[in-house]
Amino acid sequence: QVQLVESGGGLVQAGGSLRLSCAASGSIFRINVMGWYRQPPGKQRDLVAVITSDGSTNYADSVKGRFTISRDNAKNTVSLQMNSLKPEDTAVYYCYGYHIATMTAYWGQGTQVTVSS
Repeated sequence: QVQLVESGGGLVQAGGSLRLSCAASGSIFRINVMGWYRQPPGKQRDLVAVITSDGSTNYADSVKGRFTISRDNAKNTVSLQMNSLKPEDTAVYYCYGYHIATMTAYWGQGTQVTVSS
């Protein structure tokens, strides 16, 4: 099994920055892709950014140029640096891990990010 634990959410004013971190434990060798999804109130959960074990990244168009995802394979962590935050970035952010061979997704418990205008 894989456990993902997020930290770093909170309340910030528009234009501000936050950094989210996620630590993976358990059968971490199973995780090929790590990343972040978010779910605004009353809406579906959508991809924010993902990163593969070799460092390839993919971002949602809405966050390109503002968010940066990084991964430390030695420490089994993935981070999301969020700059120039907007009220529409308000959501619960979930850490995500994916094992390609078994097509298994793993999720953290979520952390709230609130951006005030």
